[in-house]
Amino acid sequence: MSTPRDLSLFSWHHAHDVAFSSMNSGQLMQTTVADRAIGLLRRDDSIFAFTARCPHAGAPMCDGWLDAKGHIVCPLHKYRFDPATGRNTTGEGYKLFTYPVQVRGDEVWVGIMG
Repeated sequence: MSTPRDLSLFSWHHAHDVAFSSMNSGQLMQTTVADRAIGLLRRDDSIFAFTARCPHAGAPMCDGWLDAKGHIVCPLHKYRFDPATGRNTTGEGYKLFTYPVQVRGDEVWVGIMG
């Protein structure tokens, strides 16, 4: 995350169908948390959560891939996003919404505002 977030402002939801140990580094996967489609990316010992649809045209981000810099590439128009900040790194001006994530044991928890 690029800016610190007050984690007490979030309601934490368990991603029931995801175990941290079952995800490979570099793997993108979609899950549902609190009735929201959430994309997850594991990169080494870190995990990132983001809106599962591209902010430009709604393409499924988990059908994309990672570029050499670890950015998520949208499968439709090849826009690239930093998974930690959601920043569009190819200059189109879009931002991918990101969520805070916690790993508790082998469980993945996603913070939803509100």
